[in-house]
Amino acid sequence: MTVNVVVGAQWGDEGKGKVVDMLTEHADVVARYGGGANAGHTLVVNGRKTVIRLVPSGILQDKPLCVLGSGMVIDPAVLRTELETLASYGVDTSAKRVLVSEHAHVVLPYHVLIDQLREAGANAIGTTKRGIGPAYEDKVGRRGVRMIDLLDGARLRARVQHAVEAWAPTILNLGGEVPAIEPILEAYSAHGQALRPLIGDATERLHQAVERGESVVAEGAQGSLLDIDHGTYPYVTSSTVLASGAASGLGIGPTAISKVIGITKAYATRVGSGPFPTELHDALGERIRQRGGEFGSVTGRPRRCGWIDLVALRHATRLNGMTELVMTKADVLEGLETIRVCVAYEAGGQRVQRLPAALDGLSAVYEDLPGFSGNLSGCRGLADLPEGLRRLVALTEAATGVPITWLSVGPEREQSIRLR
Repeated sequence: MTVNVVVGAQWGDEGKGKVVDMLTEHADVVARYGGGANAGHTLVVNGRKTVIRLVPSGILQDKPLCVLGSGMVIDPAVLRTELETLASYGVDTSAKRVLVSEHAHVVLPYHVLIDQLREAGANAIGTTKRGIGPAYEDKVGRRGVRMIDLLDGARLRARVQHAVEAWAPTILNLGGEVPAIEPILEAYSAHGQALRPLIGDATERLHQAVERGESVVAEGAQGSLLDIDHGTYPYVTSSTVLASGAASGLGIGPTAISKVIGITKAYATRVGSGPFPTELHDALGERIRQRGGEFGSVTGRPRRCGWIDLVALRHATRLNGMTELVMTKADVLEGLETIRVCVAYEAGGQRVQRLPAALDGLSAVYEDLPGFSGNLSGCRGLADLPEGLRRLVALTEAATGVPITWLSVGPEREQSIRLR
């Protein structure tokens, strides 16, 4: 068993990119299994910040093959721009380093248009407006365009024609203009030819990796509480983001997965609409936002900030079968007099210890921990941490039943403390 899955344990933006970057130093393959350009990972290496949206975070290491898996929806224009940017940094983005699944579905201009029109209406849910939801709708509606279709002009024309005809009433009803097909065909045929060397059978390559005993890191997108089946519906993403999605999104058996590593911040954030029981609406929330740089890496939107929620975190660890946790951004809490931790909810005078299907009307029940001051970079282990941070780690482990193995105290690769 050689596959380690990295998954977000909150509402996304937990710092998965940094953890994947760390884990892939000695990995053979790193594979992204779901989502699209709505998931931005920010990496800081040697003082340079790099934001990547589609290519797995392991691309900044020298060794691993980076696979864009079958469960993804890929905007070829975004992918080409991303690859060109990485190449300008001296990163190898050739077929030796990047493999795009021929089965992955394509985000097309009409998907983006529909997403934008919907978000301008009364039923907006706070998407990134990148066309992800409509692309997945086409996928399950059996009218989607796959990466392999970009390489066949006749098949591409037939599929785009079918999709645009199906979407036309929706676009018109939303006040938009149905796009012409010819410019789409011309542009996306060109994208296909440019990406042709990278498009191939990713599933077969991953099977080979597992059979050879190679080290594989499977990289999730978004966070567990945004999962289409088990998240805070309807304010969720359009794909399965749980660790189980790695098996279906990459085409490997679940028995190949050896570890599931969950990522949680020392506090919590959320982008877009939806319930957030521990959200802070005051100056303290703004302080956390500014200190943590809590602005969307894809959209630039300010993230909603609040205290860590152990009820939701326990839910996420169970859904994923997490074997360990990594806690990030502990340094952001430095200087606070008190650290609050949500240990339960209250609804109608009753204490609730689980995450219900509907979070309306719930209030958070907190346990207060002492704050801390001083630079954490000199800490080398659990015993070196300030009391409040040690208690936060202990309380989180007790609530979830999962050990915290690493504590991140800054954006750089080296700013991590091994606890277990």
